[in-house]
Amino acid sequence: MIMTISEDTALVLFSGGQDSTTCLAWALARYARVETLGFDYGQRHRVELDCRTDVLARLRAEFPAWSPRLGEDHMIDLSVLGQISDTALTREVSIAMSADHLPNTFVPGRNLLFMTIGATIAYRRGLRVLVGGMCETDFSGYPDCRDDTMKALQVALNLGMDRRFIVETPLMWIDKTQTWQLAHSLGGAALVELVREATHTCYLGERGELHAWGYGCGECPACELRRRGYEGYRAQGGQ
Repeated sequence: MIMTISEDTALVLFSGGQDSTTCLAWALARYARVETLGFDYGQRHRVELDCRTDVLARLRAEFPAWSPRLGEDHMIDLSVLGQISDTALTREVSIAMSADHLPNTFVPGRNLLFMTIGATIAYRRGLRVLVGGMCETDFSGYPDCRDDTMKALQVALNLGMDRRFIVETPLMWIDKTQTWQLAHSLGGAALVELVREATHTCYLGERGELHAWGYGCGECPACELRRRGYEGYRAQGGQ
C-alpha cells in the first residue's frame, strides 16, 4: 500500500557510522516521524551493520524525547553492488590512490543507488525528506558526495517519480570537528559518547580497541578523519 506523503517525515540513510548517526539525530530533532534505511552491499566493514542495530536501540533508550519519532528500520540486500564493484571497500585489497586520482575506496554508483532506493521506499511509505551524510568538506573526492550531484539527483528523482522529495545533506559544508560539535548541540555529551562508543567508521572493520575517538584501526583514511575531528572538537572545549 502506498501511503499519502506527509510533510513532516524523513527517511535517513543510516549505515551505523558517525556521519549517518549524527544525521539521524539531526532528523529526529526536526521531523515528527523518521524512518531509517541501511544497505548490505558486501562491504568489507560489514561490522557497521551490527553497530547500527545497537545505535538504534541506544537512541530509543537514552533519548526518550526522540524515541516516539523513530519509526521503522529498513534493511536492503544490495549485494549486487559488491559483485560489480572492484574497490577496497568490497575486496580484500590495500587502500590506495587509483589512476583516476580517486581513492580505491570509492564505490562507483553507491550513493546514487542508495538515494534512488531510498526515494522508492519513501514513495511507498509516504515520507517527504531524504537525509544523507554526504559531505564536500571532509571527503576523499568521491563525486557522488558532491552538492551538485545531490541537487541533480533530487531533480531526477522528483521528475521520475512525480513527487516533491527534498534531499537534505546536513554535513555537506562542515568538517569532522564540526560534525562532533553538531552531535553535541543535538544531544549533548550523551550523544557524543554514543557516537564515540557505538558507531563504526573504520574501512577495515576493526573494533578491537576503543580509542579516545572510537573504535578503529587508527590508520585508514576514515579513522584518520575521525581522529583529527575528535581532537579538534576536544581542543575547542568539547566534552
